[in-house]
Amino acid sequence: MIVLEFIRSIVLGIVEGITEWLPISSTGHMILVNEFIHNSDTFTASDLYLYVIQLGAILAVVTLYFKKLNPFALSKSPEEKLETWQMWFKVIAACLPAAVIGLVLNDYMDQFENWRVVSATLIIYGILFIVVEKYIKGDKLKDINSLTYKTAILIGLFQVLSIVPGTSRSGATILGAIILGCSREIAAEFSFFLAIPVMFGVSFLKIVTYDGALTGTNIAVLLVGMVVAYIVSMLAIKFLVSYVKKHDFTAFGWYRIVIGIIVIICGLLNII
Repeated sequence: MIVLEFIRSIVLGIVEGITEWLPISSTGHMILVNEFIHNSDTFTASDLYLYVIQLGAILAVVTLYFKKLNPFALSKSPEEKLETWQMWFKVIAACLPAAVIGLVLNDYMDQFENWRVVSATLIIYGILFIVVEKYIKGDKLKDINSLTYKTAILIGLFQVLSIVPGTSRSGATILGAIILGCSREIAAEFSFFLAIPVMFGVSFLKIVTYDGALTGTNIAVLLVGMVVAYIVSMLAIKFLVSYVKKHDFTAFGWYRIVIGIIVIICGLLNII
């Protein structure tokens, strides 16, 4: 059983690393994968594991963007350091709506973690991606330093939508940023940065409210998942950054619709 738990952690770490940054819903995919592998009563199926494993994915962002995120970098001029601080202030401002509303609705939203809600949000946001890419040209803002506090907070309001399972935090923020005039590159990058305080906060909340017993084996299983998520996230982030330079998000919209339909079929057939 212990070996199986480590195998599950590796599988879930791979899923987390891929889906956290692509706008296809990491939480939704994690729920679905657990359903398919009939993983419901183990540590890797707990909220603590499913949220804290995201710290591995977050560390990938910190690693890849360390210089850009570091306001103390010796290689930066005073002006560049000021711009970095201002960027962080905008990130924090954008995270406030999700922090407040997320805390209030944290326990309430657990009841919506099922295939019906996940399939609906997968399809709805898939359609939105296709529509937005067809009719809205988000190419006005191509420099993250030009992002205003107003725009940052509005993007943060879009992030609140991700409390519904299957929505995708990155999907909601990227959609919002494009609608508000950001280029795809800036939308993706700001979404990466927004994830840092949000996911650290959610992970901390899950840790302090966890009412189970954390054994040495559980901690080892969690660390394995985090390391796998970190490695896979590095590859996923590099892929997405490269992809959006030449393509739009329409393909992700169609992917969400197809997966949503598959989930509905599986749900109706009691496969999940």
